[in-house]
Amino acid sequence: MWLGREQEVEIRRPPRFMPGERVRATRHIKNDGTYPGRKIGENLVRKGDEGYVRDIGTFLQQFFIYAVEWVDRGTIVGMRARELMSLDKVEAPCGAESNANEGTVR
Repeated sequence: MWLGREQEVEIRRPPRFMPGERVRATRHIKNDGTYPGRKIGENLVRKGDEGYVRDIGTFLQQFFIYAVEWVDRGTIVGMRARELMSLDKVEAPCGAESNANEGTVR
């Protein structure tokens, strides 16, 4: 029986963001029913919003969930790493390692 695409176990590596780190949302985030006091489908975070990582947890013993405080709204929303980018660290673009050896003659 095929269970679908196997996903990487993210928690085998160190967290990508640390508490106190300033981050920016890379996607719009809507309430999927897990955020109390808000309607399902209501926008919680907009792409480009800036906040601070307050805590790090895990989900299904597989993924990191970053509790991000969105100071302008006074809310804390759980976010995945793929939904955030650091404003405190310079991140290498995806595929930077694979392009490092292009053009090398062997």
